[in-house]
Amino acid sequence: MNRLIAALATSLCALLATGNALAADAPGAEQAAADSKCQAAAIDKNGKPLAGAAKSSFMRKCHADAMKSGCEARALSKDGKPLSGAARNSFMRKCEEDAKPAE
Repeated sequence: MNRLIAALATSLCALLATGNALAADAPGAEQAAADSKCQAAAIDKNGKPLAGAAKSSFMRKCHADAMKSGCEARALSKDGKPLSGAARNSFMRKCEEDAKPAE
């Protein structure tokens, strides 16, 4: 009985660790959220869905704006204070580069 409980506890810990590792993939999660928001917002002034080059342009700009705002929200030091100066510039450059969709 104790072995069964120990095995279940070990399995649960492994499952939680896997979930945390997947949640740590923030750029992928942010990109999926940005994609759904941008898809919903891709409407012209007459209320019709955008298509073709207009939609491509809109989606590219919308994704860039969404990723930038996501990076700004995460630009914090280990103490939770906002980064500034060279540290902020370096973090933002790397974050935005990592968030770019594969083209």
